[in-house]
Amino acid sequence: MSNIKIDNNSGFCFGVVKAITKAEEELAKGGLLYCLGDIVHNGEEVERLSKMGLITIDHDEFSHLHDVKVLIRAHGEPPSTYEIAKKNNITLIDASCPVVLKLQARVKKSFENRPSEDTQIVIYGHVGHAEVKGLSGQTNNTAIIIENEQDLTKVDLTKNIRLFSQTTKSLEGFNHLASTVSRKVQNDVDFEFYDTICRQVSNRIPNISTFATENEIVVFVSGEKSSNGKVLFEHCKSVNPNSYFVSKAEEVDSLPIDFTKKIGICGATSTPRWQMEAVAYRLEHLYTNSKNVS
Repeated sequence: MSNIKIDNNSGFCFGVVKAITKAEEELAKGGLLYCLGDIVHNGEEVERLSKMGLITIDHDEFSHLHDVKVLIRAHGEPPSTYEIAKKNNITLIDASCPVVLKLQARVKKSFENRPSEDTQIVIYGHVGHAEVKGLSGQTNNTAIIIENEQDLTKVDLTKNIRLFSQTTKSLEGFNHLASTVSRKVQNDVDFEFYDTICRQVSNRIPNISTFATENEIVVFVSGEKSSNGKVLFEHCKSVNPNSYFVSKAEEVDSLPIDFTKKIGICGATSTPRWQMEAVAYRLEHLYTNSKNVS
């Protein structure tokens, strides 16, 4: 169908591409390869790599392994993970995103060089997210994690503050938060904030908004665990109410698709191109069947 279009600006960011490529290269060599957590927040891609031999484990399982290879995904890991690997003779295939590693180094330096013991390292991010755990680990897990402005009750606004952000958070949200803190801190408080948001991610918002306006119906493809996917879909839906979220190609079967309209397919930074193509193929199949029935 000529009226179905896949967004060329959607799909894996370079950090995820790096992790997937490293996993495929190692699996091609043969032997066991473990991955510490889902390699990407996309169930379909995790299943594909699982069929190739990638074994996903959690941190508890990791701590009991010895003499094996373990891949570290793009989200990065705290120092404790590297310490366990050294102790247990685990070979790490480090696929941490370069942007995340740079941020970890900045957080660690800020923590070690803080002007006073009570200087607070604050991270704007999702509590429990793998990247945030890695960042907090650079501060011996003393960082204060805030998800929104309401969480500022966790921060002592009478003491020095260093504010960082998870790389995949909203740039607008971060700027608003920094502005709020600037207004609320006491005059003698040393407040510094650092825009550490990945532009490959933040630029997706204006791109996805433009794509949503160019199409009458939008099918957004993403894993259900992807925080980036949730943010992008919300923006997509706000621009085009006829936007639908799917995590598998077959889910389009139940959508109220009008095939006479322009249909756009897009996705998150954790969405593989092949999955968007599978959705396009499924829609074309549904259209063909509807024509045969009529």
